[in-house]
Amino acid sequence: MAPLRAWIEVDLDAVRRNAERVTAHSGLPMIPMVKGDAYALGVLPVVRVLEPLAPHAYGVSVPAEGEELRAAGISRKIILYTPCLPHDLLRAHAAGLTPSLSSAEQIAAWAVMGGGAWHLVIDTGMHREGIAWDAVDTLRPVLAAHPPAGVYTHFHSADADAESIAQQESRFAQAVAALPSRPALMYADNSPAMARRATSPFGATRPGAFLYGLSGGPHAVIHPDPVVHVRARILELRWIEAGETVSYGATWRAPRRTRVATVAIGHADGWRRALSNWSDGLLHGRRVPMIGNVTMDMTMADVTEVEATVGDVVTVLGTDGTETLTLDGVATRAGLSPYELLNGLRSRLPHHYRGGHL
Repeated sequence: MAPLRAWIEVDLDAVRRNAERVTAHSGLPMIPMVKGDAYALGVLPVVRVLEPLAPHAYGVSVPAEGEELRAAGISRKIILYTPCLPHDLLRAHAAGLTPSLSSAEQIAAWAVMGGGAWHLVIDTGMHREGIAWDAVDTLRPVLAAHPPAGVYTHFHSADADAESIAQQESRFAQAVAALPSRPALMYADNSPAMARRATSPFGATRPGAFLYGLSGGPHAVIHPDPVVHVRARILELRWIEAGETVSYGATWRAPRRTRVATVAIGHADGWRRALSNWSDGLLHGRRVPMIGNVTMDMTMADVTEVEATVGDVVTVLGTDGTETLTLDGVATRAGLSPYELLNGLRSRLPHHYRGGHL
């Protein structure tokens, strides 16, 4: 088979290790978030490596994602974590999914369809979805008739602000106290909340980004193994003289005679233009600066100090030898969210999986 120009290498064993780390650290059942095609890494390979760990449920965003898991033979609980339109509820019921509901109209409609398990989402400050924490008592009649199997909220700043966690937990407790009965499952801890504290007052964790190699933030006490490695080959090599420029806009100027490698990755592959002149690559285990503006299909690197030939592999994210370019580190240098960077790697890069007994 001809060598690939560029690809994403997904370490499924690292996904498994990260999930085991979550469970060992929290001591709680786990609801892995596999929405967005498992953060663009491929939901079926990821779920297959998580299944032996017996998670409590899987978290998805839209019915189609749950339907894909059902079609693949996954019988475990699958929870929808975005608000449902009427036709979404119908599809959720048909696929045996657990919706997140927060209005009397939605709850009543779910009951008319035949019901089944559902979760109540409470807004404690994120202001994205759910019933407001101080308005839960308005739902008491419908909740008494159709009690939820679970109730949850979502922390908005768990990676940075302990005070906001405490405030949201207090609001959540007040909201739960206003329910006609206490649901069997209460939960709130996302990846950064789980990673920063050794104990949780809740009944489950809801990790997402941590599983795929994103740090829990500066206050984390546990850290994930790298999962994603993005690699691309050198297409051309050239020498340029001091003072000459590279790529669109001439944003990088050579300080000396420089050997420039043209690398087969660009923003059509999800390698963001914001990374221009900020990121490094790894060539034969050594760091090389990526220079000039990222173009649609190519990015350039300064390989003056490293032996390079056409066809050599440059790692722009992940590990080569003893060096690692982390999602958090690469994104932060470019002023990007690491979530945004990871989820953007979904265009035309083929995925190669290693580990996981696939």
